[in-house]
Amino acid sequence: MANQKADISVRELIKQNKSTLNTNRLIEALVPKFLLVIATISIFTTIGIVFTLLFETVEFFTRVPIVEFFTGTVLKPLGDNAQFGVLPLITGTLISSAIAMFVAIPIGLMSAIFLSEYASDRVRRVVKPILEVLAGIPTIVYGFFAFTFVTPLLQKIIPSLEPTNILSPGIVMGIMIIPMVASLSEDAMSSVPNSMREGALALGATRLEVSWKVVVPAAMSGIVASFVLGISRAIGETMIVTIASGSTKNFTFDVTQSMQTMTAYIVEVTGGDAPAGSTLYYSLYAVAMTLFLFTLIMNLIAQYISRKYREEY
Repeated sequence: MANQKADISVRELIKQNKSTLNTNRLIEALVPKFLLVIATISIFTTIGIVFTLLFETVEFFTRVPIVEFFTGTVLKPLGDNAQFGVLPLITGTLISSAIAMFVAIPIGLMSAIFLSEYASDRVRRVVKPILEVLAGIPTIVYGFFAFTFVTPLLQKIIPSLEPTNILSPGIVMGIMIIPMVASLSEDAMSSVPNSMREGALALGATRLEVSWKVVVPAAMSGIVASFVLGISRAIGETMIVTIASGSTKNFTFDVTQSMQTMTAYIVEVTGGDAPAGSTLYYSLYAVAMTLFLFTLIMNLIAQYISRKYREEY
């Protein structure tokens, strides 16, 4: 009897193991297909966005010459004699992004050097999360901060500064981008082997010389990539410039004046009364395609720099 019970229990265990194995095999077979579907959805979403922008942009250029669009310095989308020159928007976008990077690059790089080369583990665990909190603040909050605090403060220093200007949002965008530059640069510096630091210190170099002449050059690909990604983030910023830079479509290089960026123009058109099928409506897609190309070029440059100058350790 005991042997029969043992045989039955063994048979049951074998059946259970077979059912478990069959279930595991089914899951193993289904998981790759599920992941493929998810990846395909993201790819088709991207393709759909690109084709939507492309078709509507082509329709716009059947009404407005492409040369006039990219070389025109006047943007007056309303009225009988509407003009659709995109240069005022491109100028505003590039100037605000340049101001942002003048703020973000030095502060972000110095922060990364401190966290990577000087801060202890305890200090790093405290300072880095606090620094990254800046990345979690909603951009609309940054916009009101630029409009209600930074602009009045700058007007005390620059009396000719207009209530809406490109300088204030540019500075605040730079503050917003600091965590991106600092975090990515710090990751690149942390990947540099300690043997390179120890070798330089053994030769008599100071910690500052090790940081600037050994670690930074070794991590240059990651650092430059963080700069380029920061620029693309500044180019695509919307709410800060919408609130603080105004909607005046000036073609100027005076940072104290009100200017409009490509993203702010898109917000203005989508929030206005542009009838579907009008030239104003299609100009939204032309500007969006221009913005898309700008950010795409920035990302491609970042990938090129990372691959070309990457150091293998």
